[in-house]
Amino acid sequence: MMGRQASGQDRLFYSFNLEDHIPQNHLLRGIDRCLDFAGLREHLAEHYSQIGRPSIDPELMLRMLVVGYCYGIRSERRLCEELHLNLAYRWFCRLSLEDAVPDHSTFSKNRHGRFRDSGVFRWLFDEVVRRCMAAGLVKAEGFAVDASIVEADASSQRGVAGTESVDWKDPALSTRAVREYLEGLDAEALGKVLPKKISLTDPQASWTAATGGPAFFAYSTNYLIDAEHGVIMDVQATPAHRTAEVESTKLMVDRVQEQFGLKPERLIGDTAYGTAPMLSWMVDEKGIEPHVPVWDRTQRDDGTLSSNEFTWDEQAKEYTCPQGRPLRSQWRVFKIERSHITKADTVIYRASQQDCANCPEKQRCCPTTPMRKIVRSVHEAVRDVGRKIATTEQYECSRCQRKKVEMLFAHLKRILRLDRLRLRGLSGAMDEFTMAAAVQNLRRLAMRVPQGPPTQGTATPA
Repeated sequence: MMGRQASGQDRLFYSFNLEDHIPQNHLLRGIDRCLDFAGLREHLAEHYSQIGRPSIDPELMLRMLVVGYCYGIRSERRLCEELHLNLAYRWFCRLSLEDAVPDHSTFSKNRHGRFRDSGVFRWLFDEVVRRCMAAGLVKAEGFAVDASIVEADASSQRGVAGTESVDWKDPALSTRAVREYLEGLDAEALGKVLPKKISLTDPQASWTAATGGPAFFAYSTNYLIDAEHGVIMDVQATPAHRTAEVESTKLMVDRVQEQFGLKPERLIGDTAYGTAPMLSWMVDEKGIEPHVPVWDRTQRDDGTLSSNEFTWDEQAKEYTCPQGRPLRSQWRVFKIERSHITKADTVIYRASQQDCANCPEKQRCCPTTPMRKIVRSVHEAVRDVGRKIATTEQYECSRCQRKKVEMLFAHLKRILRLDRLRLRGLSGAMDEFTMAAAVQNLRRLAMRVPQGPPTQGTATPA
């Protein structure tokens, strides 16, 4: 016979325990075992007044943010609504069925105010990395680095040409993102280069079309990960500009060494990180093996001789062509010694015009110029180090491990839904990228160490 549901909403008293209704294999249970907010109040102490009404517990707001980033809930208003309805979210945030959920406006004010000023998001990220280290998920033998572009919360219709003058004193443009942009103009590393287009909503965002589609305003999230288990060791937000992305690597490597006392033996990256100055920084300054393709334009595709076919004499500081003729940086003695180093940190070596004119291989060597020239970087020695490493088996292994960074970016955009920013300004992008990276590490830690990491061994190395 057809059954009928018995009414179960007319009881006056209920015996209900949230703990009994959250599955043991639920993701939030694993994350909860990996989180430790013991030092949170001490970190935030100076940002709260000693008098007045008690505030909302900062641990509650951080737990709410972890839930939001873990499940791709980007809106703060919707996050508060979901927390009100979802039993697992309430359990994770230590709220009973009768406890009130913080108002979304209060939540936003703390997030964009004292949380940002106190650097609590970076504090949380570092604590999660320490717990990954305590769980044995960080080998620190090899790090991989890469960047990914994320669209900014700025419409292309609210942009002006970089050469157009803008009245930034206009009250209509007086926003936090604009104020941050104006404060950082003097320290802007790329300030000498006029951007093609500037956003009036978020001036720090870069106008880019790097993905091959239509141009848009964007930021780049830069990850430095441990190559063994893919733990994110550091994250940095930059404008979507190749130079800024590469330079952020130095900041991240130095910061990991300072915070955790770790320095990799090898650094893995793509061709963008294989420039001569970057290779020099890795080899000469940091003592790190560069497992990156060397940025090299010496190969020719027109059938003429490439510079690789010329022999370099380190003692004489000159090249020798296949016919045995020298190429030198100078052919006469100057009263005042010259370095011959150009603004691009290169030295140009030239053959004798007479030697080239009488050479039987001139048409294969320099058919359109009276003499052959070779441009050599002052960092050519470290470029040779990179070329030598590229022939090893370890290098082939590194190329496979580099894909772990791409997998994290795919997870960031498709699972965590961070394919477009909601916060504006470089500081807003930094907040979002840092929280997302912390959550990615928490998910990995919860899945690989279900029982939670040990409580010892999480302190910062001396």
